[in-house]
Amino acid sequence: MSIQLSEAPMTWVFTGDSITQAVLHTHGARGWVEHLHERIRWQLDRLSDVVINTGVSGWTAPKVLGSFEHLVGRFNPEVVSISLGTNDAKSPDLEGFRSSLSELARRALDGGAQVILHTPVTMSLSASQKHPLLADYAQIARDIASESGAILVDHYAHWSEAFGSEEPIPWLDDPRHPNTAGHLEMAELTLRTLGLGPLVDRP
Repeated sequence: MSIQLSEAPMTWVFTGDSITQAVLHTHGARGWVEHLHERIRWQLDRLSDVVINTGVSGWTAPKVLGSFEHLVGRFNPEVVSISLGTNDAKSPDLEGFRSSLSELARRALDGGAQVILHTPVTMSLSASQKHPLLADYAQIARDIASESGAILVDHYAHWSEAFGSEEPIPWLDDPRHPNTAGHLEMAELTLRTLGLGPLVDRP
């Protein structure tokens, strides 16, 4: 399933946690949403589109849901990207995550947006021990995408395939946050999944 582009300018909202916000761990380089911004507004010549990043470091699905209007609704977007699960996976409350993510997708769809759901990326072994249910959180995102008709970007599967039983150290800045290479991989996978890629003249 690809994103449907209109001839009229579109508003894109990307919401999530620190990996969406892309603070600190890119060390001044572009985060994955910034790569999409470059692709959408420049390389695809959609100069009047608006790309908004409302990721908040440390936030979880219930927190984003509680601030949905501020982070998403007030912009009346045509596209909503929701990337959560890394912080949620610190908790064993799978059903709480399922309920909140499902409601986030429903509210975005009810607002008329095309919705993109992302699974979290994989982590180092040390971080995985503190997030033992991360794979289950990824599966919940898959299930909700299937049930709701949202587009799924499966970073967890992509990273797992790339590294197998090895730790994804080349794509990480610390045990659970992507580095610049990891953000670029996230951007490329998202663009391919949406039918908008690849990046031209990638760094």
